[in-house]
Amino acid sequence: MYSQFSIANQLPEIDNALNFQKCLIVGNYMMLISLVIISLSIAITFVFDGHFGMAIQISGHIATIISAGALKLGYVIRCVALHAFGKRDF
Repeated sequence: MYSQFSIANQLPEIDNALNFQKCLIVGNYMMLISLVIISLSIAITFVFDGHFGMAIQISGHIATIISAGALKLGYVIRCVALHAFGKRDF
C-alpha cells in the first residue's frame, strides 16, 4: 500500500510506482503548507489588520491568492498520483 506523507516500504506493482509515490507526497505537503499560508495571510489581512502596516496587508492579500493557486496545484498532483494507484474516488 502507498503512504501519504513518506515513501512506503512496499509499493504496488505498477510502472513508475516510486514516482507516483513521490507525487503523492509532494502534493500532500504542498496542500498542507498552502493551507497554513492561507490561514496566516487571512489572519493578517482581516483579523489582525490593525496591527500591520499597509505593505504587509497588501502582501497578505497577494499571498492569499498565490497560496490558493498552490493549494489547487497540490490537489491536482495528489489526484494524478491516486489515479495512478487505482483510486477512482477523490
